[in-house]
Amino acid sequence: MIPLLIVLLLALILFGAGFALQALWWIAVVVLVVWALGFVLRSAGSGGRRARWYRW
Repeated sequence: MIPLLIVLLLALILFGAGFALQALWWIAVVVLVVWALGFVLRSAGSGGRRARWYRW
């Protein structure tokens, strides 16, 4: 009975990790798209120079 519970627990952990990693990949893709759009759509600053859209 204990080996069966260990296998089920391991399957549950791996399923949860797979779902979390899949969600993290989608979040990373969304952040990358927003970051890239920030460079394309940034507004012009004073003197005609393009201002940075981030503070660092």
